[in-house]
Amino acid sequence: MDKKTEDFYARLKEELTNSTLWPSEYLYKFIMPSDVHSIAKVEAAFNDMGAVITTQQSKTGKFTSVSISVTMASPQNVIDKYIEVSDIEGIISL
Repeated sequence: MDKKTEDFYARLKEELTNSTLWPSEYLYKFIMPSDVHSIAKVEAAFNDMGAVITTQQSKTGKFTSVSISVTMASPQNVIDKYIEVSDIEGIISL
């Protein structure tokens, strides 16, 4: 992980720690190419967590937005999930 990414996650952890009581509901939002296998990988990362997952394909069908609402135990758990899905090709975290 590069320095810029490390700094981003450090700021995110600080923000989440200061603004939220944990455990708490967290909303992940991703945009990715409309590839069934890649979308399945994202969904699998949140399997067995009681997550509510919604997907919406773009008008052209090239991209899909994935929203995941799930209860997370701590800011570090939130960041760990971002890192876990970051290696999925074409995924963009919002």
